[in-house]
Amino acid sequence: MLKYESIYQSLFQQIQTGVLPSGAKLPSIRNLSQQYSCSKSTILAALERLEEQHIIYVLPKSGYYVVENQVFKTPSFTDSIDFATSSPTWHAFPYKDFQHCINKAIDTYQEDLFRYGTPKGLPLLITEAKKLLESYQVFTHFEQIFITSGVQQALSLLSIMPFPNNRSTILVEQPSYHLYMDLLKTYGLPAVGIQRTAKGIDLNKLEQIFQEKDIKFFYTMPRFHNPLGSSYSKKEKAAILQLADKYNVFIIEDDYLADFEYNPKNDPLFAKDLHEKVIYLKSFSKIMFPGLRVGLAVLPHTIINTFQKFKMTADIDSSMISQAALYLYLKNGMFERNKMRVSNIYHARAKILHQSIQDHLSMYESSSEMVMHGHIVLPKQVNMKSFIHHLHEKDVYLDSVERNYLDDFYHERILKLNVSHVADHRIEEGIKGIASELKNPQNYF
Repeated sequence: MLKYESIYQSLFQQIQTGVLPSGAKLPSIRNLSQQYSCSKSTILAALERLEEQHIIYVLPKSGYYVVENQVFKTPSFTDSIDFATSSPTWHAFPYKDFQHCINKAIDTYQEDLFRYGTPKGLPLLITEAKKLLESYQVFTHFEQIFITSGVQQALSLLSIMPFPNNRSTILVEQPSYHLYMDLLKTYGLPAVGIQRTAKGIDLNKLEQIFQEKDIKFFYTMPRFHNPLGSSYSKKEKAAILQLADKYNVFIIEDDYLADFEYNPKNDPLFAKDLHEKVIYLKSFSKIMFPGLRVGLAVLPHTIINTFQKFKMTADIDSSMISQAALYLYLKNGMFERNKMRVSNIYHARAKILHQSIQDHLSMYESSSEMVMHGHIVLPKQVNMKSFIHHLHEKDVYLDSVERNYLDDFYHERILKLNVSHVADHRIEEGIKGIASELKNPQNYF
């Protein structure tokens, strides 16, 4: 081991064990060179390595200080099989690449960090986002694209702001995105539901609701629905667009898994919208990570000004650091390269999940889509609480669908299955465990 490496290890250990706690000043370079009996250049080499890892920082004419004594530790793998967690696994994302983009963004856009941005978002990012959207068959104009603090913020603003059709009731699929259901309940917004299953929705019922109710917009996930995992057919999407135009209803299309589409002919609703009724939302939470807090909203011209006013009152602009880093990540090609890698990981798991359900749970209604999450519909006699509890005791984790429904809508007995946090070789084992537990008489009323 080289001398500077042994000094680095010694200082690193002192910081990690708390001998040198956060905020502590390190001995001077002269004192360190005397302590370790080496040249000042050797000490500087060790300090530079600690600084590169963001463990220490330097103040000119003052010295070196400890930033934080805690360092990243690879999470230990457990024996549990987690079908409940939907957030992406930490190791699937090449965080080192994005870290370079964050550091470069701080260096390049220093001045921008000390002033407010614009309600629309960083112009450079919008330009790159426009190119990205085109790869999803979303062709739009620069002025129609807004950067939001995650899709959740866009949904919140759209839900509370007035719309050109002067209506107030929101129509949502049931079940649907649980955090959006929470939002509707928290704000007490008028909302009605329409049942969605693995087979789609009843288009006659949809027309009836559009005709009889005061529908402001219809919130939908046309492909890879959360939590069902199913997608609308081309015919269904065309019918939904036709009805929206006929009854002057806007559509919010949440395309949160656009990056995982394996069928190039499966276009979003927006691609076929000829009457500017579709509001397109794109998230980066699955292909990258939820903490990025950057989302894309593509708006019809008729609501741009209102949306911009409401967004200004919410946060003026979304995180400039995140926006600048994402811009660099998109521009230099890292996003496209890593998208394929991450997609391949989840596609492999999706295939195993799909086959495992067919092999062991084929007697239950389920989605036929190959995506990282799916569902089965359980018999009415199954006690869901007892069922989930018994599997939890066997280290197989499942989640209830209660939050995916409006309070006054009938709750189907749906079992969500998400493999975002399940290793490939454990998926079938977990599905077998579920199938076995369904034979347990203790889980029935």
